[in-house]
Amino acid sequence: MNQAIPPRISVCVANYNGEHVLIDCLDSVMAQDVDALVEIIVHDDASTDASLALLRDRYPQARVIASEHNAGFCTANNRMVAQARGDFVLLLNNDATLATGALAALLRASNSQQPSGILSLAQYDWESGALVDHGCLLDPFCNPVPNLDPARSKVATVIGACLWLPRSLWLDLGGLPQWFESIAEDMYLCCCARLIGRPVQVVPGSHYRHRQGASFGGNRIGATGLSTTVRRRRLSERNKTAVMLICYPLPSLCLLLPMHLLALSAEAIFLLLTGSALNTVRTIYTPILPWLWRHRHDIAAQRRRLRATGRISASEYFSQTVWFPHKLSMLLRHGTPEIR
Repeated sequence: MNQAIPPRISVCVANYNGEHVLIDCLDSVMAQDVDALVEIIVHDDASTDASLALLRDRYPQARVIASEHNAGFCTANNRMVAQARGDFVLLLNNDATLATGALAALLRASNSQQPSGILSLAQYDWESGALVDHGCLLDPFCNPVPNLDPARSKVATVIGACLWLPRSLWLDLGGLPQWFESIAEDMYLCCCARLIGRPVQVVPGSHYRHRQGASFGGNRIGATGLSTTVRRRRLSERNKTAVMLICYPLPSLCLLLPMHLLALSAEAIFLLLTGSALNTVRTIYTPILPWLWRHRHDIAAQRRRLRATGRISASEYFSQTVWFPHKLSMLLRHGTPEIR
């Protein structure tokens, strides 16, 4: 790459022990047909496999940030964007691959988007090839509801496996909260963007494929129904609660937060009654309130910051909300989830 000419697009790939998926991911970036300079940045989060050797030998053009310690997904992306030189940033999971025209579609849509915001593409499952979503809506408790309507481009949030935004917007939002670690950081970024009047949309005409659940397990509906993992649920429940505390308008928060906490308590009791181990339930739900208390200053500071620059009304913010609780819908449809 000619370092004297700044790239237009920075593709940032967070990697941890992804040797088995990196080739598919990075080859799909290298194969892009786009009239713009593209740089590839990979953050290796202290992998114990041969990821670094693979990157060195097969992708010398990629800029590699090799962390000595496992820093987590949010920190990895913050480090990459801090070094990115492109006008636009694409956060791409190491277990995702882009269709050939993906970057061209994203760049074209971003150039015409007013005001500029967050974009993504239709997501397809790696194994089955089935459509997963055209972005997501949210229920009142910040549970993602897949949007399966290709005609609906404006959504509440998109999946961080393929998330595009101007680097200037990233800087305005302050990047990802490192204390999230992982899970729901994409929701956080999208909700913050919407609060300051920036759209979140899915671009037609291209797509990406994703190995769902490869990093944290679960997050998919199998032949036997819903499955998830203790780690995914633990991070998800606490981080979604933080998003509510940071982003929800105060009157809505006063109404919905007690309902949310009551629903989590009922969920914990239900899982115990249906056979989940006490230690499993305790690991998922018990740490939520202590964790929120420890980060109360972070939550309050970001809430004040967003409120000072917020440009949309509560009705606009909740315009991408499905009011029936998504977890209840999934329970009625698929039964009690298996938690591993």
